[in-house]
Amino acid sequence: MNAIIDVRGLTKRFGAKLVVDHIDLQVERGRIHGFLGPNGSGKTTTIRMLCGLLTPDEGEGRCLGFDIRREAAAIKRQVGYMTQRFGLYDDLSIAENLDFIGRVYALPDRRAKVDAALADLGLAGRRAQLAGSLSGGWKQRLALAACLLHAPALLLLDEPTAGVDPQARRDFWDRLHALADGGMTVLVSTHYMDEAERCHSLAYISYGRLLAQGSAADLVAQANLATCEISGAAPAELMQMAHTLRARPGIRTVASFGAALHVSAASPAALEAALAPLQAEGVQMVAVATTLEDVFIALMQGATDNFP
Repeated sequence: MNAIIDVRGLTKRFGAKLVVDHIDLQVERGRIHGFLGPNGSGKTTTIRMLCGLLTPDEGEGRCLGFDIRREAAAIKRQVGYMTQRFGLYDDLSIAENLDFIGRVYALPDRRAKVDAALADLGLAGRRAQLAGSLSGGWKQRLALAACLLHAPALLLLDEPTAGVDPQARRDFWDRLHALADGGMTVLVSTHYMDEAERCHSLAYISYGRLLAQGSAADLVAQANLATCEISGAAPAELMQMAHTLRARPGIRTVASFGAALHVSAASPAALEAALAPLQAEGVQMVAVATTLEDVFIALMQGATDNFP
């Protein structure tokens, strides 16, 4: 399969702060590639370099076959970029916003394509509604329609489901998979672990550095964590256990999951040693599969802050 995104050593500084630190990233055609990391990790800056909105300070590579430094204008014409914040005009209607986007791209048969986009995204019945009056889920649909209007080969989506309800999120991801099945490539940043698990491949970035890359199963396997669930104690007792376990050697993560704790360690032996003192306290301890959330918390805790 052809690499739609293939960049090496991508680096960006803002003043004294190194925001993106020599990142290598490859995304194959027709794949949904998840881009994960905490706030301020450099995801948005990386996306903007890929689509030609920012020029890297260092690094090289190609996006859609075009050089990211010399052919940024050509990349912009073939990319659909959905920003974190709603970027269309609140005081224009849904149809007027899409018509404006069609004019920007000088689309032939513009009105027919706007009508088709409205029908495809279920917006036809609201075409005259002002964009500013839409709920989060409907704004998301409109933003996606605007991204797809010029039939891009690559979608870059920056936390597209933030602030929308679970049904809208599920519908959105079903549509992304339909687009990928049709050959479109998608790079999407998200904080939701259930969304990460729906990606074909993942990259995890923290403080500007790429820490892990591969499928969800690959990342869990590479982390090599042993995980146990602890339950059967009062909430206050669980909180005290969590505080105690975090200080023990070999423990990588301790997190509350409802009325239980998820504890992950660097090895089964380290986990057994850390949990041994709790056996006399009558709690239930069951070995469980390590989740992506366990992995990402462990990766984040091992990262070094890049604040100058």
